[in-house]
Amino acid sequence: MFWLSGLAGTGKSTIAQTFAETCFMDGKLGASFFCSRDFEDRSNLKAIFPTLAFQLAHRYPPFRKELLQVLEVNAGVAQESLDSQMKKIIVGPLKVSHIRPPIIIIIDALDECKDEEPASALLSVLSCYTDKIPGVKFFITGRPEPRIRSGFRLKSLRPITEVLKLHEVNRTLVDSDIKLLFRTQLARIAETRSDCNFTEDWPNPSDLNILCEKAAGFFIYASTVVTFVGSKYHTPTTQLDQIISLPQHTIHEGRSGIDLLYTQVLEQVIDDMGTDVEEICSHVRAVVGAVLLVFNSLSMEALSDLLGVPNISTTLRSLHSLLLVPEGTEDPIRPFHKSFPDFLMDSSRCRDKRFFVEPAVHHAEVLLACLNLMGERLKRNICNLDNYAGLSEVMDLSICKKDHIGEALEYACQFWSKHLLMVPSNSSHVEEVQEAIKEFFTRYLLYWIEVLTLTGNLGVGVYAMSDIEQWYALVSVA
Repeated sequence: MFWLSGLAGTGKSTIAQTFAETCFMDGKLGASFFCSRDFEDRSNLKAIFPTLAFQLAHRYPPFRKELLQVLEVNAGVAQESLDSQMKKIIVGPLKVSHIRPPIIIIIDALDECKDEEPASALLSVLSCYTDKIPGVKFFITGRPEPRIRSGFRLKSLRPITEVLKLHEVNRTLVDSDIKLLFRTQLARIAETRSDCNFTEDWPNPSDLNILCEKAAGFFIYASTVVTFVGSKYHTPTTQLDQIISLPQHTIHEGRSGIDLLYTQVLEQVIDDMGTDVEEICSHVRAVVGAVLLVFNSLSMEALSDLLGVPNISTTLRSLHSLLLVPEGTEDPIRPFHKSFPDFLMDSSRCRDKRFFVEPAVHHAEVLLACLNLMGERLKRNICNLDNYAGLSEVMDLSICKKDHIGEALEYACQFWSKHLLMVPSNSSHVEEVQEAIKEFFTRYLLYWIEVLTLTGNLGVGVYAMSDIEQWYALVSVA
């Protein structure tokens, strides 16, 4: 076992990706799983072992042969416990298939997975089986959160685990790498911007030293600065001067420096969008809050549809250094780095209340947007299917769903109850939410079930009923 530990922004995922590519080229990569809280299926612990098994089967024919035999007997193993999954679809096939070691398995950002156990559930399972698959080496990255630290302290893992703490690497070495990143990336910006005039030594050595000092060992700071300076909507030299002129702050876990940078970028967004500051800030908070809090990342088109905001692309245009905004309107929008939502949703860090995203408030807003959209769009036989038609008989069902349901409505039907659970019982939105739910159950319940069936999410309805019951119980107590 190798644990690459580090605070947010120290480069864990970049290293994991590079290491995965190197192992693949060397023929040693067995499988990998990159966790992400931005996607439901990539934050679900029960998705890890089936994904790894699939990749191992693709990579090694003997493993595939053994796995297929297991699946013939246990077709529903993906829904079983982590322990059962590990034993049946990883350990069993590996022991029998006799693949030549080493086999490297990479799991990145384990802290991004939902886990309620005091010691990491996944590490607890691995601790029971690693001695049974000695030819496999695990490379795991994650923040040093309590449950992950506890997991690696388990008796059977401790003696076979090597740990590298990125945030404790010699600062001189880190600064050297960060300075190299600044020098090469800013030089590339200068080469590609023929519309701007640059001095021969731009960026000059003193500016690079200042940038490196501000980064304080955090690559996410450097990466965000490069994207900010390279904005095609602004002059790079002016953008860089703004960063250089920011006051120096003592860095505590790198937060003060990156927090100040995030504030600077958000202030520029406000300046770029117009004069009605209060309305603009409210609009930006609503859009960014939705991007950060949705349970499955949405495309620009779907987000605009869900929120009922027609000019969402204008808002997102100035946020390219903070959000991954794809060129296409159908690809998902995600935070550039998890340190950004951490900053925006922590009132002790995001001191400018114009930008503070309060999860309880924005979950309520997204919930109401979901209920409103379902009220507008849900109807009987939404896909205009023939009477008594079975889903297996419908030609081009995926196209039919895209045309008549769409990404936004599918998201609303699948996740509205999850947002409901995030609305506290003392929220100012409680009465409005209760009225909207009453309207939903009175008029749209059967149409909702129809959409869940068409999208293959009927099981979601069962859990949603439990979520609703749980929320109303909390409200009634309050």
